[in-house]
Amino acid sequence: MSRFWSKTVQGLTPYVPGEQPKMARLVKLNTNESPYGPSLKALAAIAQANNDSLRLYPDPNSDALKATIADVHELEPNQVFVGNGSDEVLAHVFQGLLKHDNPVLFPDITYSFYPVYCNLYGITAKTIPLNDNLEINLDDYVATKQNGGIIFPNPNAPTGRGLPREAIRQLLEANQDSVVVIDEAYVDFGCESCIPLINEFDNLLVVHTLSKSRALAGLRVGFAVGHPALIEGLERIKNSFNSYPIDKLAMVGAIAAIEETSHLADISRKVQATRARLINQLDELGMQTLPSQANFVFTKHPTKDAAGIAAFLREHNIIVRHFKLPRIDQYLRITIGRDEECNQLVEVLKKMFA
Repeated sequence: MSRFWSKTVQGLTPYVPGEQPKMARLVKLNTNESPYGPSLKALAAIAQANNDSLRLYPDPNSDALKATIADVHELEPNQVFVGNGSDEVLAHVFQGLLKHDNPVLFPDITYSFYPVYCNLYGITAKTIPLNDNLEINLDDYVATKQNGGIIFPNPNAPTGRGLPREAIRQLLEANQDSVVVIDEAYVDFGCESCIPLINEFDNLLVVHTLSKSRALAGLRVGFAVGHPALIEGLERIKNSFNSYPIDKLAMVGAIAAIEETSHLADISRKVQATRARLINQLDELGMQTLPSQANFVFTKHPTKDAAGIAAFLREHNIIVRHFKLPRIDQYLRITIGRDEECNQLVEVLKKMFA
């Protein structure tokens, strides 16, 4: 601690990202990155843009990228906001759309950046407990009429459980006086997107990332879609913070990746197939795994301690995510890797459980 820290800094408990260790022959199943590489068209576009033009600032409005996103999702460019990864987009969402007198609502077990944003921006929050099956119960949100907004991932993280679009439609119909933000970081792995509802509800904002199903975690591009008035609010925050959040290489790479929908479909299909296979293998080992619509599974053993399992896996150069939090401290979140990586995971678990 420094005497030069502001009171804001002194009161922060920062978000802790997934570990990025530098280990040889590592099987890295802890940060939900894609096990497959980016679109070849995206890589080619980035290489082509790597030229003398980098001496110039990028387009501050990212017009070409917004137009591409809008075209793919049958929206208008003024319904699209882009940022330096979905985390930056979400940061602007909390400050620009969720900071009100009434508390923002989100699950007690969810993306752990949400309470960090609340603390950073002085936003009052109220957590809504997941049910005994670690599911989001939307009736609990409808019952809390006085709120400054609602946000949750769909599918939720770290549980991987998703909600159908029709259920979220009913939430939107019952909660028309505040913003509802659906964080769809993992939606492409088997969940229904709420983007088709954008033109029906002026209080709906949907956030996406290119880090997962587009395999571009290293590029840092995220976006939000919603009513033009919501987008304008985010633009006001962005242009008071950083007018150039998307660099030229990220912009052209993102455009190419979004246009190549076949690559997205291929990655999604492969991950879902491996996920189904891994869940069956974990079941055979006696693990108890939640249904997942994400590119990870949330699982526990009925008698083995989760921290001990994670430590044993690490000894064998496999890392997974363990959250030391109430209600889920006996669960492990395991990213879906390639088939050979998941097979290696299962073989190590067999040794432990033998």
